[in-house]
Amino acid sequence: MIDWVNLLIACSQRIRIQVLALFQSADADVGFGVGAGGDIMKKIDLDAEEALITTLQDYQVSCTLISEETGFKKIGSEPSVFYVTTDPLDGTTNAVRGIPFIATSIAVSTAPYLQDVETALVSDILHDITYTAQRGKGALRNEQKIKPSSISSLEKALIGVDFNTFKKRELGTRLVTVLERTRHLRHLGANALEVCYVADGTIDAFLDLRGKLRVTDIAAAYLILREAGGLMVTPEGTEINVPLAPTQRLSFIATANRSLYEDISEDLTSAGGQ
Repeated sequence: MIDWVNLLIACSQRIRIQVLALFQSADADVGFGVGAGGDIMKKIDLDAEEALITTLQDYQVSCTLISEETGFKKIGSEPSVFYVTTDPLDGTTNAVRGIPFIATSIAVSTAPYLQDVETALVSDILHDITYTAQRGKGALRNEQKIKPSSISSLEKALIGVDFNTFKKRELGTRLVTVLERTRHLRHLGANALEVCYVADGTIDAFLDLRGKLRVTDIAAAYLILREAGGLMVTPEGTEINVPLAPTQRLSFIATANRSLYEDISEDLTSAGGQ
């Protein structure tokens, strides 16, 4: 029986060593061709992924690794028993430029779909903070149970929004009413960690409506938020059940509670955002 939580912690600790060795260095930004997810692979991403693979092999785990860089990689003698979906370094641009907001994201499932994720870890590489969750057992921040905030209206909420797209005018039009009503807006550059901030009540909601984010980035945070008691759904309010694949992209709204989602959804509808 695999103790996945402790194994994922071991993986994140080895990844942390590799990432910190390259953090804010010229070598971190060196490119090595296009990865399975379609982006240029940076040395810092490849080193982080290699640390993860090495740890899984050291523990003699059989699984199929699903990663933005490698794509699908079979490990061990029974690779179809478990699926490990990962973004070993979420926030690559932050890491290259020295912005201290980066994370490791790892999710484990027995089938290659988001709703089948059973164990998850998101680790803040620079601040010694680790979020974990197991299906049906709640979510933890450094081994302490967490829950989202009780704020249910935009006027009082602290909201994260990802604007990292060339289509800023189009995205802004969809979000105009939400932006006008929200007093506090943030985007810190590592979406997995920002969704975990919703899970522990640091912020109240996080929106990514670009249709650009890969499921590998968010698979772990999805379970952590839901186990904490929060909500993460499509912009239309339906359940997210996309395949776990390096090229799979999605949009979502993550909120502390359903009342806040409904407040946001109403504004998106009035602005023609759905």
